Amino acid sequence: MTMQNEPEELYRERLKRCEDAIELKIPDRVPFFPMTHYFAAKYAGLKGEEAFYDSEKWFAANIKMNVELAPDCYFPPLHSLYPGKALEILKCRQIKWPGHGVPDDAGYGYQYVEGEYMRAEEYDSLLNDPLDFIIRVYLPRIFESLEPFRQLPSIKDLFIQGYKGSLSSAFFAKPEITEAFGSVYRAGLEAGKFVEGAAQFHEEMAALGFPPGMGTAMYAPFDHISDMLRGMRGVMLDMYRQPDRLRKATEKIYFPSIFEAGVERARQSGCPRVFIPLHRGGDPFMSLKQFETFYWPGLKRVILGLIDEGLTPCPFFEGKFDTRLEYLIDLPKGKILAFFDSTDIFRAKEVLGDTMCLAGNIPLSLLKTGSREQIEEYSRKLIDKVGRGGGFIMSASAVLDDAEPELVKIWADFTREYGVYK
Repeated sequence: MTMQNEPEELYRERLKRCEDAIELKIPDRVPFFPMTHYFAAKYAGLKGEEAFYDSEKWFAANIKMNVELAPDCYFPPLHSLYPGKALEILKCRQIKWPGHGVPDDAGYGYQYVEGEYMRAEEYDSLLNDPLDFIIRVYLPRIFESLEPFRQLPSIKDLFIQGYKGSLSSAFFAKPEITEAFGSVYRAGLEAGKFVEGAAQFHEEMAALGFPPGMGTAMYAPFDHISDMLRGMRGVMLDMYRQPDRLRKATEKIYFPSIFEAGVERARQSGCPRVFIPLHRGGDPFMSLKQFETFYWPGLKRVILGLIDEGLTPCPFFEGKFDTRLEYLIDLPKGKILAFFDSTDIFRAKEVLGDTMCLAGNIPLSLLKTGSREQIEEYSRKLIDKVGRGGGFIMSASAVLDDAEPELVKIWADFTREYGVYK
């Protein structure tokens, strides 16, 4: 093997290692795939504001981190960060980020502003005309710069009027409307810099021999309604006060349009693995009956739909899903990569070891304050028990934002050295 083709060979080796684990085969060693999120900023010594406002520094930090930690797959840097200038132009109300509501010394990520961005009485409006609701109601609520969109005529009315609808074009001449569209354009230019930087980043990572771990991200339908529209408090009340509307919304709003858009994004990325962070379905949030009624049907449909499209679902079971493991047994075997947070991963191995590849569970506390001995001991336990027979990828219990770089390096090196299948 020459030095010239070494990165190509490394790329194939790393990708095969991960794919073998996902397919429940025994790879040459346990793959290493941490969910790095904003960790690259801390690793490279960037301030949070620099990461959000300087794409060159952000992508350079990710390259430095990945080259030195040498994961078998890397976490895409645009899955965790949004261009601060674009958010600023649109005057986003839904999140706060470094340099805009979050101080640099308070962490590297953004803070979500929980709220009911769709009111309880607006389900029918959403269900009757989702696109109109998004443009004229939802977007003006989450982006201050788009408040004038409330004045726009409905798309349905424009279609009904046909050529007569040209009279409605007078709305687009209003100064506040043109300024709102100008904000979208200017934000798009700023976002484009990050997208262009991401494309160059992926090319450079491939040239260095590193495959991407994820192509895009999707949500469980319940989480989409909860996160984006109703908020946690609102959706929890809806399960009692208007359960039929909530169930209908999770079905009609997500399928087929949002699901199909996610599939298309995955295909365009060239990476078949789809990240699915699960926010509200864990043990503390709802009963098993509620899980069966509101959460599991939509999540199962997303997982099976992705598999039918030739893609690999990668659900991240945030929090505890100890009482939900048995629901996953009948899913297609060797087609899913499941990340676990604080779920008992050793029991998950007993229940799901013949069904799906398991990843995660290194406590972030160890990667923040642990000793070398503690990190190696826990990693050894995971490799020996969960990695037995294959079907395991080493990852942490959650994203690494607050971990210490030197401890993560110890963890990475030990996984490579000890995790070899003999």
